[in-house]
Amino acid sequence: MKQIQVLIVDDERYARDELKHLLSNFASIQVVGEADSGSDAVLKALQLQPDVVFLDVEMPKINGMEAAKSLRKLKKVPFIIFATAYPEFAAEAFRLEALDYLLKPYDEDQLKQTVQRIENKFLHSQESGDTKFGKLAIESEGEIHYLFPKEILYIYHENKFSKIVTKKDAFQVKITLKELESRLAPYSFFRIHKSYLVNLNYVSRLTPWFNGAYLLELDDSDEKLSVSRNYVKTLRKRLEL
Repeated sequence: MKQIQVLIVDDERYARDELKHLLSNFASIQVVGEADSGSDAVLKALQLQPDVVFLDVEMPKINGMEAAKSLRKLKKVPFIIFATAYPEFAAEAFRLEALDYLLKPYDEDQLKQTVQRIENKFLHSQESGDTKFGKLAIESEGEIHYLFPKEILYIYHENKFSKIVTKKDAFQVKITLKELESRLAPYSFFRIHKSYLVNLNYVSRLTPWFNGAYLLELDDSDEKLSVSRNYVKTLRKRLEL
């Protein structure tokens, strides 16, 4: 499954570099291009067909609001995330149906919430049928197996292999956990530990363990998986209404 493709638009090079660096921490996101003006944003969007545009507001000549109006006329309309130091543009941004509105300087927790919102949008489009035939292809013991992401309970890495656990079977593959995380990012998968990736749709219980860590239980599985304390806060945000 391809990553969510992002175009960053800002007339300041430093701001583009900073946002690109912060987004590199998310396996689901791939920055495919940059633009330094509103007019360049529209041209790059035509060329690159991004899924999401992070768009600065205050730019010379064509500002972010005008650029957003032009982007909304494209055949493939990207989701718009406004990124600006000026909160007073928020009302107009949401009239343009922006997915989110980020204030500079960037707050990492706020950016995480924005990325989660993007991922949820793409997950919803998947469940609505946009890519309902997409399957994960894996080679195991000389055969190619095709799995719907919804069949997978969890994945873990052990001894240079990744093990994909479903309700009925388990498959050992040579694909790295990072690669699997990237492919499955639009489908409610979440890393709970450096060696574990779980399908959030099957999470049934979290139990405090020690030193801020938790044990996680899944429907249709007797295993109890360790959740590193570094992932607990974000995991709960993803799970809870």
